[in-house]
Amino acid sequence: MTNSTVEVMKQNCCEVFEKLANDAVSEVKARAGKQGQFLNWIEVLPNLQLKNLDNLYDMAQNAKGTKFTDLAILGIGGSRHTTENITKLLGLEDRVHFFSSVEPTSFDRFIKKLDLDKTLFLVVSKSGTTLETTVGYNNTKSAVEKYLNSKDTSNNFVAMTDKNSEKSALRRIVDSGEIKLSGFVHDDVGGRFSIFDDATIFTLFFLGVSKDEVKAMLNASLDAQIEFLNPSIDKNEALQLARFNVCAKNSGKNKHFVEYFGDEFFGTTLWEKQLKNESLKSRISTDTNVGPGYLHYNAEADLDVNNTDSFFTFVYVKTDDKTMNAVMEGVISAYSAQHPVSKIVLDDLSMKSIARFIELKHFETLYTGIILRAQKGDYTPSEIALDEVLQPNVEKYKREVKKALAK
Repeated sequence: MTNSTVEVMKQNCCEVFEKLANDAVSEVKARAGKQGQFLNWIEVLPNLQLKNLDNLYDMAQNAKGTKFTDLAILGIGGSRHTTENITKLLGLEDRVHFFSSVEPTSFDRFIKKLDLDKTLFLVVSKSGTTLETTVGYNNTKSAVEKYLNSKDTSNNFVAMTDKNSEKSALRRIVDSGEIKLSGFVHDDVGGRFSIFDDATIFTLFFLGVSKDEVKAMLNASLDAQIEFLNPSIDKNEALQLARFNVCAKNSGKNKHFVEYFGDEFFGTTLWEKQLKNESLKSRISTDTNVGPGYLHYNAEADLDVNNTDSFFTFVYVKTDDKTMNAVMEGVISAYSAQHPVSKIVLDDLSMKSIARFIELKHFETLYTGIILRAQKGDYTPSEIALDEVLQPNVEKYKREVKKALAK
């Protein structure tokens, strides 16, 4: 199964990487599927969703009915960027809208651009207490109530949250009848790895993607996971990218720029930035851009002779277009003359290619973090989840916000 090609143009040697890579693969395999490890996106979730396709499809059709043409998603972080990534890659973004802010002007502009007669709202939060999502839901519900001149907005919203009402305030809203239809944010997955959870699949069905297409995507995901759990570096492109990242870091490069070429990747840039920075913390700082536009505000700094702490990955779709190929050849040539450079070339943007690419990024990220820590003797006890799937530092700002709100 090949839907993309990974190539490293320039790289310093990384000693003993093979053993570190083998150990990383073994550790992920040993933890996958176990409670509390947040690795249920490996095998468990895709297989569960294959069994659940009919239910999610029927839910999307029932929610959509004959009235709604557009979907507005209220969620932040992984609850947003996962779905935003795949809808933009597939070119389905025209009828889906996203909102994550608490800022009043942003909400006013968001709600004013929507046709409330034709827009269904999808609320995504596992706990149901996420501040930004809660504020978004409350403000949107008030706007819809005013528009309908009715307190009953139960058909205008769908919820995706924890199945347990003791854990989720949003599930309690569903149980009260305030929202009629709901799906799940599944356990032990983790937001940034949850691209094949109910919210995304519901959205794809709402936007007209067929069950056969989604089934093919999930099966391609499972095939890719098997591929990226292969301990052979020669056969595992996720390990090849991890080796590139680790070797760049070992040679003093701390800033990783992932440069996507094509407007279809705007959602992907947000998703990968979250995926990498929440997983790798400060070990490697990741930024993402969309080219060729970024060249006119970054290349001057990127190619300055004093820039010695950066490394780059270029991502684009294979094409026969002469101009596009000339741009990629010229840009990669200029950058690789000065920096460590790798590239990922996707064969196309089919459901199967996208699924494999998503898993490539999942495993690249996981292996990069595990190996960077292992080099320093930092190993995670088996009963504790890997550092790469947790995000304890996010809670620091949330605690301070709660204190400020309590004043």
